[in-house]
Amino acid sequence: MTLTRQDFVGPLPRPCELGIASMECSNGKEETMLESLAAGEPFRPVEPPKKATGRLVMHSMAMFGREFCYAVEAAFVTPVLLSVGLPKSLYSLVWLISPILGFVLQPVVGSASDHCNSAWGKRRPYILVLGIMMLVGMALYLNGETVVSALVADRGTQRTWAIVITMLGVVLFDFAADFIDGPIKAYLFDVCSHQDKEKGLHYHALLTGLGGALGYLTGAIDWGHTVLGKYLGSEFQVMFFYAALVFLICLTVHLCSIPETSLADKVESEALLKTAEPYPYGSIGKVKNGYFNSGYNEIRVLSRQGKPTLKEDIQVQKQMTIKSLLKALLSMPSHYRCLCVSHLMGWTAFLSNMLFFTDFMGQIVFNGDPYAPHNSTAYLTYERGVEVGCWGMCINAISSSLYSYLQKALLPYIGLKGLYFIGYLLFGLGTGFIGLFPKVYSTLALCSLFGVMSSTLYTVPFNLIADYHKEEEEEGQTGGQAGEHKRGKGVDCAALTCMVQLAQIIVGVGLGFLVSAAGSVVVVVISASAIALLGCCFVAFFVRYVEENNK
Repeated sequence: MTLTRQDFVGPLPRPCELGIASMECSNGKEETMLESLAAGEPFRPVEPPKKATGRLVMHSMAMFGREFCYAVEAAFVTPVLLSVGLPKSLYSLVWLISPILGFVLQPVVGSASDHCNSAWGKRRPYILVLGIMMLVGMALYLNGETVVSALVADRGTQRTWAIVITMLGVVLFDFAADFIDGPIKAYLFDVCSHQDKEKGLHYHALLTGLGGALGYLTGAIDWGHTVLGKYLGSEFQVMFFYAALVFLICLTVHLCSIPETSLADKVESEALLKTAEPYPYGSIGKVKNGYFNSGYNEIRVLSRQGKPTLKEDIQVQKQMTIKSLLKALLSMPSHYRCLCVSHLMGWTAFLSNMLFFTDFMGQIVFNGDPYAPHNSTAYLTYERGVEVGCWGMCINAISSSLYSYLQKALLPYIGLKGLYFIGYLLFGLGTGFIGLFPKVYSTLALCSLFGVMSSTLYTVPFNLIADYHKEEEEEGQTGGQAGEHKRGKGVDCAALTCMVQLAQIIVGVGLGFLVSAAGSVVVVVISASAIALLGCCFVAFFVRYVEENNK
């Protein structure tokens, strides 16, 4: 007669009470490792405990700070580049370097975070480094000219170094701000249950919109004539002070929100579960102080039996990831590829509209001329249109926050497919009406539909990724495809985030030629509408929804 682990459904002993010499014990580790064994199904994946709403809000604060800094960049980076005398020929280079780097390196960083062996967790070390890079980049492009003026006396050399440092700051900030989204999402997926992932993504979208709205409102204030502006020197320094303060507070709250389990702890849990062979009947007699101990003693002799030890297991995972990263991305299941394509279409449409919207307001809605003399009526009219366009961006950010809250109420009725379809449809129709009927008040009202698209892009695709992961875990549990060569959550989130960088490259390269060929900015808005409506059909017929398969 033999006994297996399934015969023992009660709580198993703590390893440190059994005298295991090769493995240190702590209360937190033991609870995590033995939680699944104490339940009725000892070998099922451990579902993380439910997180408090406050913890999820704290986790979402990183998105608030990131979007606040993004809004500051959108408001001030063009004036900064103009003030340092950047040649027009270098404008496209500034905006293309960061997305190209992001598109190439994003999956590499995602894979590296999947197998980070830090005691602080897999994602938080990367989030901290990228957050510091964001602050350094923002410091360089907002303060670079001031620093160069203080250090360099020659005027010609000053201009050259000011351009170089400002460009470096913009590229570094964009690079880090785009990259940080993937580890933040993977961090949420690692530490939360499936229900908490959905709630967390909604809070992410809510605080993203609020951060953008506050950033645009802060940028709309004339800080140069305030006491703080006179003390710090210029409004650029004031905005850096506020943006750095907000982002540091938000990043600190985020990093302290939910504890992570390190990779070593997870592998220890897996090593514990690997001792699933049946035990001889006589082995139950090996009891010390009333506890069954043969299963734990087997961990110490794993390496003698030709099985991987803890360190060997981690090393094998790292080697597998580096060698098979490109293969894993290219051999993605078809439903992952379709989701990436739909995400690319959505961000291409959204960025096409957003990057040219203030210019559209100035030239088409207000009939201004950006190339007229700066003291002319035509140029002043154009500037007025740009200011009103900034208020449109603020409406977009507020609408995004409100709709992210409304999504939670709509989800049980129309599902993820309905939310995805409606987001693309409303954005496509709204931008189409703006292009066909460019009036001030109707355009500002339709800016609220931009927020619907923004909230959709920040939540629905990542909800689908979470559904796919949950389905794969359940299939692996029931004897489906083994997870030996599965991609990590960081790689999948990075692949999805890569589409944002690819959309930036497409918009940066393609729309300039499109505007030059058409001779009007209207073609940008119409193109955004057409891409969104095409994406609307794509998400309806090609994207796979797990909820439909479970019906």
